[in-house]
Amino acid sequence: MAYWLMKSEPFKYSWDDLVAEGEGTWDGVRNYLARNNLMAMEVGDEAFFYHSREGLEIVGVAEITVSGIGDPTDETGKWAAVKLKAKRKFATPVTLAAIKAEPRLAEMQLVRLSRLSVSAVTPEEWAVVCEMAGE
Repeated sequence: MAYWLMKSEPFKYSWDDLVAEGEGTWDGVRNYLARNNLMAMEVGDEAFFYHSREGLEIVGVAEITVSGIGDPTDETGKWAAVKLKAKRKFATPVTLAAIKAEPRLAEMQLVRLSRLSVSAVTPEEWAVVCEMAGE
């Protein structure tokens, strides 16, 4: 299993939207590294759901339910998408400020590549963030 972080602006698509849908499609990504990350995802992988712009925090964990699909919003056929479902909401969201203050997360892509909307998370980083969320 691999771990990921997926960013969304809550006013466009929030954790609550994903929960309400049951299964959402993660599409509209137009960055090559983020696309490559989407293409590397497999069914069963887990992803942190991060609210960007508003909140600036990881609010929960989603699970990839369908991988390897083309982005339905892309007419060129070069962009990727996945489907995912909400798995669990964090009782204590993990803020970007807390992540930046944690030395064990200094190399996390969220910190180093702050504009990347879909990033890889190492198993060690995953464990630290879950610990910070009280899990």
